[in-house]
Amino acid sequence: MNHQELVTRYLSAFIHTLSEHNVRTVVISPGSRSTPLAVLFEEHPDIQTYLDIDERSAGFLALGLAKASAQPVALLCTSGTAAANYYPAVIEAYFSRVPLIIITSDRPYELQHVAAPQTVDQQGMYGRHVKHYSQLELSEHDLSLLDYNQALASRAVAISVGLPRGPVHLNVPLREPLVPGRLNQSCATNATPVHQGVLALGQNQLKAISERIMSAKKGVIICGITDTDARTFGIIELAERAGFPVLADPLSQLRRGTHSMETIIETYDTFLRNEHIASAFDPDLIIRFGAPPVSKAIKLWMEHQTCANFVIDGGMEWRDPICMATEMIYCDEQRFCEDLLPLINKKDGTEWLHSWLTINSTTKTVLSSISGEQLLNEEKVFLKLAEWLPEKANLFVGNSMPIRELDSFLFTHSQSAQIFANRGANGIDGVVSTAVGVALSRQRAILAIGDLSFFHDMNGLLAARQNQANLTIILVNNDGGGIFSFLPQASEKKHFESLFGTPHGLDFAHAAALYDAHYTKISDWGAFDAALDDSQSIDGLNIIEVPTKREDNVEKHHLLQRLLDERFREEVIYES
Repeated sequence: MNHQELVTRYLSAFIHTLSEHNVRTVVISPGSRSTPLAVLFEEHPDIQTYLDIDERSAGFLALGLAKASAQPVALLCTSGTAAANYYPAVIEAYFSRVPLIIITSDRPYELQHVAAPQTVDQQGMYGRHVKHYSQLELSEHDLSLLDYNQALASRAVAISVGLPRGPVHLNVPLREPLVPGRLNQSCATNATPVHQGVLALGQNQLKAISERIMSAKKGVIICGITDTDARTFGIIELAERAGFPVLADPLSQLRRGTHSMETIIETYDTFLRNEHIASAFDPDLIIRFGAPPVSKAIKLWMEHQTCANFVIDGGMEWRDPICMATEMIYCDEQRFCEDLLPLINKKDGTEWLHSWLTINSTTKTVLSSISGEQLLNEEKVFLKLAEWLPEKANLFVGNSMPIRELDSFLFTHSQSAQIFANRGANGIDGVVSTAVGVALSRQRAILAIGDLSFFHDMNGLLAARQNQANLTIILVNNDGGGIFSFLPQASEKKHFESLFGTPHGLDFAHAAALYDAHYTKISDWGAFDAALDDSQSIDGLNIIEVPTKREDNVEKHHLLQRLLDERFREEVIYES
């Protein structure tokens, strides 16, 4: 068997094994050293391939595809710095628990450390930001390592989808010639099945926890983004039985849908900034599910509590950045709720829950008062967007201010919607590309993003165009880094604009034209409403730019907080 035949057999079996383990999507970054893998992936009948020229964008494109599909996605590049450009997406996948299979083609051993071009040390290059690293071995003489490589593939996928989910790295050294033969459709595949169980508590543990819950008179459930849809957990049923409010992060998926909303609290980030309210709500038990919430106000509030604080995590990690957990409970979240429910006696309506709901309702009324604003502002953008979202919408939200504005203005609604964001490492890189991945996986998506994040990943627009993604981008352009205006740096007037405000003065109409996007620049709210409605019938890339002023954003938030404080002084609020 010659070199070409051996390489083809080895890589065909490797790709077949990935497919057998439900890896059905691969994002390919073009290059020479990855030629045999790219060609064989492209020829595989059960694998969908996407091409993305820029490796950094490609990494986030794969991240979005995996987020939206909840299935492992492969990522392929050539050797050298191409692999390094995947690193930001790998980091985000690691911290947000997204299953990626990163396949980096490499130069063979004899070309390492001898100044060969496009050669860097790729072994373990992602460090602790992958769950696992392995290197394929391709014999030059026979197929004796075929089973070994297939076992590596089986193991890699199993680790990637095992809890907590995350990225794995497979390095593949390849010698020339690099053009493979035909994909071997009949090659034997040794895809070792991997059976993974559900992490559950014992009966004595459940009994002890249920007694703690039933004895609590002022319990609170806090739910952030979870590895699977929290609407299926039984969290709502648990809250209703126990009489606890559910402080639902916008990424928890609990604010939208047909499930019961009777215990959902969504405006806590606003009203917990009022010291009197925050001090009045003094729980005797906090139960936390998922990643830490977006809200800083809830973080500060939790730091002042001295009650029992349970963290439930099926991924068995230490999700406690404020060091307030009194018990770590490693259990599948859905199994935890399902097993507890029969042990919890339903409480009648409690004054504690009623007080949370009353404050929440008052806060929503005050926040909704901006609906009459005539001037364009960021708050009303997100209030109107949240009200407009169509049934089964897929909304991706950028970091910095957009996710925080959505946290404030995404109120409960019976229409379902899936909310996505990159909240693993919380960076502004790769947001456009990740949203493109969501759009490709879900057929259509909406991205709400700030101007700096948009600029940072404009290469993602090419991925959208080339792969014909149906993506509407709501571009909030305040000409700089708006979130810094809310931070202490804003008081440093001398250097604030140059170091933090960072105005760019870009005309994004040129970017839209470059990538053949439909483009609308908003001048009033009527135009915004029309652009949103039209977006659902526009295929391809659609950019709706909303120009705003950073200083107005800060003033509007302060005004809303003052209005809310005045309303609280006028009304009777909960006293502990």
